Amino acid sequence: MKFFLYLILFYTYTCSALSNEKKIIIASTTSTYDSGLLTYLNSYFKDKYYIDVQVLSQGTGQAIRTAIDGNVEVLLVHHKESELKFIEEGYGLSRYEIMYNDYVIVGPKYDKNECNSLENKLKEIYLNDDMIFISRGDDSGTHKKELELWNLINLNPSDFKKFKYLNVGQGMGNTLLITNEKFAYTLIDRSTWISFNTKKNLKIICESDPPLFNQYGLILVNPKINKNLNFTAAKLYINWLLSSDGKKLINSYRKNNSQLFFYNYN
Repeated sequence: MKFFLYLILFYTYTCSALSNEKKIIIASTTSTYDSGLLTYLNSYFKDKYYIDVQVLSQGTGQAIRTAIDGNVEVLLVHHKESELKFIEEGYGLSRYEIMYNDYVIVGPKYDKNECNSLENKLKEIYLNDDMIFISRGDDSGTHKKELELWNLINLNPSDFKKFKYLNVGQGMGNTLLITNEKFAYTLIDRSTWISFNTKKNLKIICESDPPLFNQYGLILVNPKINKNLNFTAAKLYINWLLSSDGKKLINSYRKNNSQLFFYNYN
């Protein structure tokens, strides 16, 4: 009887170990997941290496905290300052700038004022009582970028009249839904804008301005944080994403006939 019990325990442990060898977890931004990019990439990776990649779709701030807690092997986020701090504090071993897209300011279709400059448009939103700005307010990369844009024109969201600046603490999808319902303005990455269907009241107001550039960083998490991290598979995954295979797949991924991300690792 004991022999069979030991056999069952050995089998369970072995299966669990093998299962862990064939899986890694990546914490990434909502834009890379909601757009379908990671599902697309990970299916090719699994076909080639038989390794599952589980995705935790989170804002950049939350994704980094998840990695600090030792719960993921890889980060794919988009706030350089936070990423470099993560590396400097010893939580990450290496960081690669892998791809980019851009942010856009979207707002109501009835806004006919041309966006001559990002600064002027943001000031117009601030000064006009009929204009409402919706902020994600969730410590995501997009939220951090939004705060940087206000800072560029020496404005602080706390300076807004209370009814004009709504901090919703939501992901990008829900934030866009609220913006659409209120005929308001918000900052959104272009890939999510293209992928999202519920935006009938909105259009792109400002785009193609240098401060709206959106770089994504790929980070290998330090396995010393958690001895159970699958470091070997994580390195394989990162090297694959940085390879010509990753480049081809990232550049070829499209939604609504539009390229969403642009590979730029050198």
